[in-house]
Amino acid sequence: MSCGGVPPFEEPIPPGARKVFCVKFQREMRGLDEVPFEGHPLGQKIYENVSKEAWKLWVEHMKMIMNEYRLNLGTREAQEFLIKQMEEYFFGEGAALPPDYVPPRAKG
Repeated sequence: MSCGGVPPFEEPIPPGARKVFCVKFQREMRGLDEVPFEGHPLGQKIYENVSKEAWKLWVEHMKMIMNEYRLNLGTREAQEFLIKQMEEYFFGEGAALPPDYVPPRAKG
């Protein structure tokens, strides 16, 4: 899933709302309301640099990764794998799609 360009639907930033310069969309957008993975350095980095819209796209991408790799987040290995994918998605080359991944067909 590409995250470049304009988000599918961008809410106007309400007065007083937290703003960030989003690393995915490369412009000022509404920031997250709270730090994800509080206590982990990546959580703070995401809070400071990722918009709500980009986070929503990550959540959908994360669901696909969890399903395709059949991750059990109760294991340390799966948690570390997912965090590495998240770091790549936001701050690296982008999270790679799983081998042999076939996107679902559009409904209609």
